[in-house]
Amino acid sequence: MSQPQGLAAYVAVTAAYWAFMLTDGALRMLVLLHFHTLGFSPVQLAYLFVLYEIAGVVTNLSAGWIAARFGLTSTLYAGLGLQVVALLALTQLDPGWSIPASVAFVMAVQGASGVAKDLAKMSSKSAVKLLAPKEGGGLFRWVALLTGSKNAVKGLGFFLGAVLLGLFGFTASVAGMAALLAAILLLIALKMPKGLPTGRKDAKFKEVFSKNRDINWLSFARLFLFGARDVWFVVGIPIYFYAVLSDGTTAGNRMAFFLIGGFMALWIILYGAVQASAPKLLRAADRPTGQLVRAASRWAMALVAVPALLAVLTALADAPAPWLTATVVAGLLLFGAIFAVNSALHSYLILALTNDDRVTMDVGFYYMSNAAGRLLGTVLSGASYQIGGLPMCLATAAGLLVISTFGAARLGQR
Repeated sequence: MSQPQGLAAYVAVTAAYWAFMLTDGALRMLVLLHFHTLGFSPVQLAYLFVLYEIAGVVTNLSAGWIAARFGLTSTLYAGLGLQVVALLALTQLDPGWSIPASVAFVMAVQGASGVAKDLAKMSSKSAVKLLAPKEGGGLFRWVALLTGSKNAVKGLGFFLGAVLLGLFGFTASVAGMAALLAAILLLIALKMPKGLPTGRKDAKFKEVFSKNRDINWLSFARLFLFGARDVWFVVGIPIYFYAVLSDGTTAGNRMAFFLIGGFMALWIILYGAVQASAPKLLRAADRPTGQLVRAASRWAMALVAVPALLAVLTALADAPAPWLTATVVAGLLLFGAIFAVNSALHSYLILALTNDDRVTMDVGFYYMSNAAGRLLGTVLSGASYQIGGLPMCLATAAGLLVISTFGAARLGQR
């Protein structure tokens, strides 16, 4: 594929991914805050996202083979279309249903959304490997730009979801997002340039499981890295901030929604900005892949200290005073910056360590581990907060990061 045509395809894939992640971030905040105000416990809130993450594990394991068999554009369009269906299904949620019925319905819909998200993610990341220029660190630049910009858009989605909930309510907000995403899907399908692989009929499912030792250890490290993030991010921090910021009135609840959505958006946007800058921060254009492999364990080790110190600080505090809340915010923003470098390194290495023939298979396997980490973090987030509040969530995150560091340290060893 020529460079101009490759760039056009990259822009189209990135636009599709942006559209998806905007609705994905907004939907997460809408569901979390809406059901928290209905009286759901932290564990029940975690249940709402469990099938979403389970679906991600299964989808990523099979999506690499599906893309190899039927082509990347097919899986990308399927992900966007399924998200539209999931959003429309959520508009049918009846406030009169019992809590068990509501949980079961939302879990099922979130499961479909999880399938959609990982179809879109695997397709977009695999396309970068095939479209990026091969020289001058082009692969790291393109994957960092895609991933970083995606997270900035998802951060806007968190804020958008909280604002929409406060202004328009749950059902109208979800219906509006479905209409927007459907229009974007139609536009991208009409404008997508040709050139992405259309699939090969001899692709076998057993090829999904990698025999590359480094890819397996990288996937192991990725699992616990994302578990460490979601153990405080999914339930712990939003519920902690809601308890601190809301005074129980309608106006107070609405303001709490805006502030929580604003923080989540800021965190994701900072994360995305640092990810996009990671090639420059790491001087990737001047360093061979072997040096970047060794850097992965050092950056993982640097991340451990942040949640460990915050866990001690929040455990020793008598009450959530303003200074403590400000310290938690600053500490988690620092966590986000270091986490972003780790994530960007992983996202580059999975593409650098695979080859064109196996890219969808290895990326699917790697993001299966990513989804398994989010599943682990989601389950532990609700359970940890229920048992020991925010300090327990943060201490659990530190423990998971120690395991991730061990996996990253195994890269490049024979």
